[in-house]
Amino acid sequence: MSEQILAAIDVGTNSIHMVVARINYQLPTFTIISTEKETVRLGEGRSAKGHLNQVAIDRALEALSRFRQVCYTLGVTDIVAVATSACREAPNGQEFIDRIAQQTGIRVDLISGQEEARLIYLGVLSAMELNHQSHLIIDIGGGSTELVLADGHAPSYLSSSKVGAVRLTEMFVKSDPISNQNFQQLQSYIQGVIERPIEELREIIKKDEVPNLIGCSGTIEAVLSLFAKETMGIIPNPLQGYGIAIESVAAMVQLLKRSNLAERILLVKEKRAEIILAGATILLEVMKALGLQQVTYCQGALREGLIVDWMIRNGLIEDRWRYQGSVRERSVLKLAHKYQVNLPYSKQVAKLALRLFDQTKGILHQWGQAERQLLWAGALLHNVGHFVSHSEHHKHSYYLIRYGELLGYTESEIEVIANLARYHRKSEPKRKHEHFSRLTDKQRLFIEQICPLLRLAVALDRRQVGAIADVKITIERPVCKLYIFPRHPEDPCTLELWSLDYKKELFENYYKLTLTVVVDLNCEAVGLEPLPR
Repeated sequence: MSEQILAAIDVGTNSIHMVVARINYQLPTFTIISTEKETVRLGEGRSAKGHLNQVAIDRALEALSRFRQVCYTLGVTDIVAVATSACREAPNGQEFIDRIAQQTGIRVDLISGQEEARLIYLGVLSAMELNHQSHLIIDIGGGSTELVLADGHAPSYLSSSKVGAVRLTEMFVKSDPISNQNFQQLQSYIQGVIERPIEELREIIKKDEVPNLIGCSGTIEAVLSLFAKETMGIIPNPLQGYGIAIESVAAMVQLLKRSNLAERILLVKEKRAEIILAGATILLEVMKALGLQQVTYCQGALREGLIVDWMIRNGLIEDRWRYQGSVRERSVLKLAHKYQVNLPYSKQVAKLALRLFDQTKGILHQWGQAERQLLWAGALLHNVGHFVSHSEHHKHSYYLIRYGELLGYTESEIEVIANLARYHRKSEPKRKHEHFSRLTDKQRLFIEQICPLLRLAVALDRRQVGAIADVKITIERPVCKLYIFPRHPEDPCTLELWSLDYKKELFENYYKLTLTVVVDLNCEAVGLEPLPR
């Protein structure tokens, strides 16, 4: 079996979410093929003793029955499901879980707050690189808020606090809009509940080190979407990697505080409007308490963490923390696999492009490791557009990469990768091209300087057979000598030489150099180790 369809369900205090994923055993990785959500407000209207409300239970059972039918339709072979804060605290929480199994056949695991935080961390790791730097992850749910401190390895801190958007709305939002007195009570309550985890985090966080803040799930998404809509008039899609400063979070809290429900419905999604003020205030108070200046959105959270955890338990991922370290590579390879890219050829082009990049660094450009990684991705994916059509395939490559949901990259990085692929042939980068004009000045300079190198790398494997074992560049202005070393001594590489002559124009024009090509059969003579096949 090369793949499997898996469903992951999160029975939360506010909503029940489900993602359906296709698991690829070979890479291994997963692709989300369907998402479902029902705002059932399971934590709403609980009895004085904390029992779940029967009306809310019925809403939840109806939603889960529909989810089960969706699973059947999509060919789901396994379901992993967990219940969080509302069921953890309710005396009849286990009884409700038993009813779910009886009526829908779905087995739901009741998890602790710590386990919820751990799974959220796995979900974040599946979608974002932490680069061995300290990050604080915050997930504000309906009944609880999870905090995770980690740098991409085993987390150094996991916590779950009983402050959530639904819970606090019921406790403190007594008027529409909220009164100043109730809002101050809301703030004071949050500060009191988070005091202990904040103190614990302060003890762990190194002196003078301020971790980056990552936010995931509905509250963070709603706050960032509201800010984008209010300031830019448009919400980025996807929102992955989008961030806002603490001053902007504070401004959104004030906007929501003075708005009544009807006005909030116009600002955010209708079902989120009732509880967004409490959720946004939790975010703001955590940021203020730890001196965190910005929050960045991550689309991976509990449900994606359930999928990663399932893959770990089934032996598909050898090391759960190593999975994060290769999230970018896996994401690029998954996109290449999806669009049937000739991987041996694309890997050869990428290796040659990186050889040229490394040998010209400090001479023709000053780019570093981060840009080198973007070049690798752009080179590996430069030909994905063939999946659509050979004609104008460089333009198709741009769109497939731009909207291919590459995980681990910011939106701006994806735009750079897509532009690299767009300009691997045909027209040179021009300001009149909309996608090129959207880049920053620094990004445009990178494209202008590196695309000529990528074009040479593409030419060097014109036959797509790995004919070139290695390359070496020497520059003595106005001449640039490109030594190429054939893999087989008897191969004259005629087609590669013709392609280089055709592709070198952009390189020569941009760098004001004359490119001459020398065929050399002896890699060892110049101290080069041939590229692996």
